[in-house]
Amino acid sequence: MPILYKVVEINTVTEDTLEEALNEWTAKGWRFDGMQFAMRDASRRPAMAFVFFTRDEQEVAP
Repeated sequence: MPILYKVVEINTVTEDTLEEALNEWTAKGWRFDGMQFAMRDASRRPAMAFVFFTRDEQEVAP
């Protein structure tokens, strides 16, 4: 069965925005798969984050 992927881009990376994205999409039936940060050269704080989710195609309601 095919796997569907969801990528959520977060432009303001904070604990609250990451938590919000995780809670929102897992409540919609997506499973957390990973997270990737885009860094700035001059800062230790990430400029952006990409949060990855998956679910089986058959789990999608018609």
